[in-house]
Amino acid sequence: MTENLVYLNGEYVPANEAKISIFDGAISLGMTVTESTRTFAHQPFRLRDHIDRLFLSLKAARFDAGMTADEMEQLTLEVWEKNRPNYDADTDAWIVHNITPGQWVPSSGQKPPGSKPTVMIITLPLDLSYWADFYRVGCHAVTPFMRIQPAQSLDARIKNRSRFLYTLAESEVKLVDPMAQSLLLDTSGFLSENKGGNFFLVTNGRIRTPSTINCLNGISRQTIFLLAEQLNIPIEECQLLPYDVITADEAFFTSTPYCIMPATKFNGTIIGDGQVGPITKKLLAAWSQLVGVDILEQSQASHK
Repeated sequence: MTENLVYLNGEYVPANEAKISIFDGAISLGMTVTESTRTFAHQPFRLRDHIDRLFLSLKAARFDAGMTADEMEQLTLEVWEKNRPNYDADTDAWIVHNITPGQWVPSSGQKPPGSKPTVMIITLPLDLSYWADFYRVGCHAVTPFMRIQPAQSLDARIKNRSRFLYTLAESEVKLVDPMAQSLLLDTSGFLSENKGGNFFLVTNGRIRTPSTINCLNGISRQTIFLLAEQLNIPIEECQLLPYDVITADEAFFTSTPYCIMPATKFNGTIIGDGQVGPITKKLLAAWSQLVGVDILEQSQASHK
């Protein structure tokens, strides 16, 4: 595949030549607001929703992209069209936005005069092979000792690249099971989210998911609410405890790359009958119909 072009501060550069300053706020202070969008059959899915959330994160983080949401959307489509010829018909893309406040002085915590935001838009081949088996047999959700940062410290609705907490949590659960997926709790012991997605339970035909007090209101999460309404499946957000996972009939994660990842085990305990549940399968089929791509089939093809 021809090397992708990266949009970086008004220029298109080959990915291996894209560089930012070591004094950029992303490096010196971990200050990066981000979004990730995927394509289905080369069509970006809910791009405007991702862009709108990006700009809400930017507002809450008190720095901007130096352009409007409309301009960002148009620019993103332009970046994708420039790189699209590099992707064969069966390969979809991951479109990533990373935006920083630009250069920042760590010692004083001040932005130098004239410093402009750093805007990066990247496309990457979407490789689903890591998640392929989970669609069939489900994953093992494990709660680490580490807890999610409370909203009073850093609101989870600000989607950011300061992921050290999540990375440590993920490495911790993989000491229990190398293929485990982290499911973090908040400081009160309620279910929150994992490193890049939301979590859902199905109990007695009703879908439940943690409220967004301490988790991101994921675009994939929003899609589940849409599909549940279309399928006439009751759905609600509420506070949930580990007990609710153990006693649930089904469970699954949602995230941009894999859409729905079934979970059939929680902290070593089988969820329901240990199989991917009927409502999870129904939602996955409805999502595939919505986007015109068989998500399960695509994941299995990438696994070969």
